[in-house]
Amino acid sequence: RNSMSSLRKGNNENRKSIFYTTEEWELLDPTPKDLEDSMALEEKRKHLAEGSKGLTSSAFPFDFGRIPHKTRRPLKDMIGSSKNRNSSDSSPTDWYSGNGNKLSELQLKYQSQQEELEKLKKDLLSQKELVRLLQQTVRSSQYDKYFASRLCEGVPKDKLEVLHQKDDQILGLNNQLEKLNLEKDSLQQEVKNLKCKVGELNEQLGMLMETIQAKDEVIMKLSHQLSECEDNTSSQSGAVNSSMATCTNKELQELDRLKDNLQGYKTQNKFLNKEILELSALRRNAEAREREWQAKYTSLEAKLCQTESKYLILLQEMKAPVCSEEQSPAREVITQLLEDALKAETSEQPEQAFFKPHLVSEYDIYGFQTVPEDDEEEKLVAKSRALDLRSLSLSENREISAGVKWENYLASTMNREMMRCVELKNLIRCGIPHEHRSKMWKWCVNLHIKKFKDSTVPGYFQTLLQNALEKQNPASKQIELDLLRTLPNNKHYSSPTCEGIQKLRNVLLAFSWRNPDIGYCQGLNRLVAIALLYLEQEDAFWCLVTIVEVFMPRDYYTKTLLGSQVDQRVFKDLMSEKLPRLHAHFEQYKVDYTLITFNWFLVVFVDSVVSDILFKIWDSFLYEGPKVIFRFALALFKYKEEEILKLQDSMSIFKYLRYFTRTILDARWVT
Repeated sequence: RNSMSSLRKGNNENRKSIFYTTEEWELLDPTPKDLEDSMALEEKRKHLAEGSKGLTSSAFPFDFGRIPHKTRRPLKDMIGSSKNRNSSDSSPTDWYSGNGNKLSELQLKYQSQQEELEKLKKDLLSQKELVRLLQQTVRSSQYDKYFASRLCEGVPKDKLEVLHQKDDQILGLNNQLEKLNLEKDSLQQEVKNLKCKVGELNEQLGMLMETIQAKDEVIMKLSHQLSECEDNTSSQSGAVNSSMATCTNKELQELDRLKDNLQGYKTQNKFLNKEILELSALRRNAEAREREWQAKYTSLEAKLCQTESKYLILLQEMKAPVCSEEQSPAREVITQLLEDALKAETSEQPEQAFFKPHLVSEYDIYGFQTVPEDDEEEKLVAKSRALDLRSLSLSENREISAGVKWENYLASTMNREMMRCVELKNLIRCGIPHEHRSKMWKWCVNLHIKKFKDSTVPGYFQTLLQNALEKQNPASKQIELDLLRTLPNNKHYSSPTCEGIQKLRNVLLAFSWRNPDIGYCQGLNRLVAIALLYLEQEDAFWCLVTIVEVFMPRDYYTKTLLGSQVDQRVFKDLMSEKLPRLHAHFEQYKVDYTLITFNWFLVVFVDSVVSDILFKIWDSFLYEGPKVIFRFALALFKYKEEEILKLQDSMSIFKYLRYFTRTILDARWVT
């Protein structure tokens, strides 16, 4: 021992454990007898550890003081004792009825105690592992010190190294053994879990087998009942089967025939479906080609209308007076061409005609006459203008129509009330389609006149009309004089027998009775006539009320026309501000253009512009109000500003102002 101690004095640092620190541990050296006792005690504890699973004991050769603690009473025993106490006092029914809340609280406490118990078990396992490691470290330190002090004195160095290696191998094997023991415990735990799962599965399998067995028994019972029923049925239907055998054969033959027919119909249906698909493809191709040809035809027709218009203007310019008395052949050809161009279509067209003109409808969609009947020169200009309008309409049709946007908007307002919005305003400024204009005009009028209509009694218009017809009305004479002079170029007001004349009379009489301060003013008849093209009598009456009593100033249509004159002063100021060059040009040649614009404001451009532009102006006017009149008046002058500035005398300027608005044909400038 002394020799081993002397040899291993210098290698104590190599035996440091993982818990080694710079502080020195002070441990008392055990006597040889104590060491042998500790070795024997360790062997006994190892045997005890192998015999009992999951139990660990302290392997220290010396005794650590344990902290005494009070043992906890199991929660199940507490619940059991509580139940026993309650059962001794009262019956189970009374206990459950009186202590339902206490039972739920105890269950919650039981769950929380179980969770705490699981946590404590985990802490106990970790503490046991830590104690085991500390035991190993202390044992190794004790052995090192013992051998270093007693056994290693006088031992050669090479043997000491071998001894160190053996000790290291023993420690490594002990560590591996401990790891394997831990793995063994974990595997045993897994085996237990798997056995539990196998037991559960066996229970489920047993339950399923019992269920299947019960079902088999039910099936057997039902099969026995079915066999008994079949036997009874067979005995009863034996006689019937013999009599129905022949009928069954016929039915089978009929069934075979129907199956054959069905198969034939299926084959025929497949063939017809194939034919239908092929015909559908051919129809789509034909429709596509038709659309292409229609687009080309429309384009060519528009170009043809433009060419015919230019041709008519050229013929008019060529037909100039000649001083010579002789009739030249060229003049005869021009005269013949003019006659052919202005001649209406008849069933007997002369074959020798030099020119076959493009057909122009006598009236447009609003009922206005396209070509006058009196003056030949005016007829030529009017027909040229009509051809230009047709060319523009054909060009517009080739573009994406605004009708699709209107259809989408109206479809979105099917289940809700129409309201003012930016989208609707933009659509109206682009123009309301002909098929929707009646509905939209009525909505616009009701939008502005709602407070007036709500204050009137039902049948208000009919009452006014009845009073005007029965009693003397001072305005009725002037109304009768102006009826046929309202829109003589419109087929709805061209003769006394027209339906529009009677409607116009009724509306003007009813309004004169409603508003005796105005009674009747020239210009109201044209406003009503335009409204009646799309509205019924009563709606046209309220449209007139909207224009006179809501939109325009109070004295706009009185005898003094004071409001109209004020608007002309305002328009002059706008012209000087927005179009200063044109205003200065009018001032230079002393041209009073308000003589022309006064009628624009009074009747809202009726008989001043072509019908397409007129109704687009009215669309915006009925929605936005009188500011639209100022905007369009400025736009008309701006559109023709350069041409007006080229005129250098007052007569030519004034003459041009009288008809220049009729030369503006493209309604797209309005938008």
